Amino acid sequence: MTVTAIQQRRYPPRLTGPGRAPRRPSTASVAPALTVTFTVPLAGESMSPQAFRLLEVVRDLVDRGEGTVTITPPAPLALPAAVEPADDPGHLRVSRDSRTVRLGGAPLELTRLEFDLLVFLAENPRRVFTRQQLLSSVWGYDHAVARTVDVHIRRLRAKVGDAVPLITTVYGVGYRLSDDAEVTLTAD
Repeated sequence: MTVTAIQQRRYPPRLTGPGRAPRRPSTASVAPALTVTFTVPLAGESMSPQAFRLLEVVRDLVDRGEGTVTITPPAPLALPAAVEPADDPGHLRVSRDSRTVRLGGAPLELTRLEFDLLVFLAENPRRVFTRQQLLSSVWGYDHAVARTVDVHIRRLRAKVGDAVPLITTVYGVGYRLSDDAEVTLTAD
């Protein structure tokens, strides 16, 4: 709990003019304001009796019009460094600029086309692509054999491992990023 006392004074404007002496500031001041900040548990915790009494006093002051309450939402909780999602063994962290991939914090070596294929699928989650669409989007041409895509998908799956669901085959259509794939794209 943080308690801060704030002293506020209001001075009337100085009046000057012909035949008038400047006015001195009045020593009358506004009553000092007290700012109290404390956290009220919403669930799962009990409030101490002292905090409960303070909350009752604040309620009474507000009810009488002698105080105000400002509600500030709590700050989001930050995960400790040891529990970062990127440290999860099945999490892929893909950096576009440095063209690196980390699987659970360990570097993963991919070829240029494997990297481009992974980035393209990660940028378009839940969308199914035919082999021809992947050839034109990732390879940049569509006059290659469509089975080239199958080979690169198989190699990418092998490098990532069977424990990490990465690419789903939609039989008779093509491929898409798996719903369970944990991929983070960064620009660093």
